[in-house]
Amino acid sequence: MAKKSKAAAPIALIDNGISAKDRARIAEGLAKLLADTYTLYLQTHNFHWNVKGRMFNTLHTMFMAQYTELWNAVDPIAERIRALGFPAPGTYAQFGKLSSVKEVAGVPKAEEMVALLITGHDTVARTARALLPAADDANDQPTMDLLTQRLDIHEKTAWMLRSILEE
Repeated sequence: MAKKSKAAAPIALIDNGISAKDRARIAEGLAKLLADTYTLYLQTHNFHWNVKGRMFNTLHTMFMAQYTELWNAVDPIAERIRALGFPAPGTYAQFGKLSSVKEVAGVPKAEEMVALLITGHDTVARTARALLPAADDANDQPTMDLLTQRLDIHEKTAWMLRSILEE
């Protein structure tokens, strides 16, 4: 008796009210946000490990809080890309191509670390803000909510870091 072959399960198409074109455009922007976030996470963690000087304890503790927040942000961003039907980037090579956050060579002095992190948070905020119109045009409230949360955190963190450098 011949065995019946199992037919592949039909692929469930995404029909969430956002066109495939809009989902692709939003996922592309979220991939850049993910890359920026991950790159800034890595930079912040590096600075946490390597900071030294008179502000060591303050910056070491602050950087830990910041890299922890960034680490917790990457998963929701990647999961939103997946919910839109696209693969999330997940390699250093992909992040390197997508990220607007510049990598830092060597170990800068503490105040330069702070200045570099300000630039990094401003950069990620610009990436998130640039995606808002596409999410708004597509009526994609989950992405808009995610972007608004990220903007709030990055702008607040940049402000706190700027305050360290002010006299």
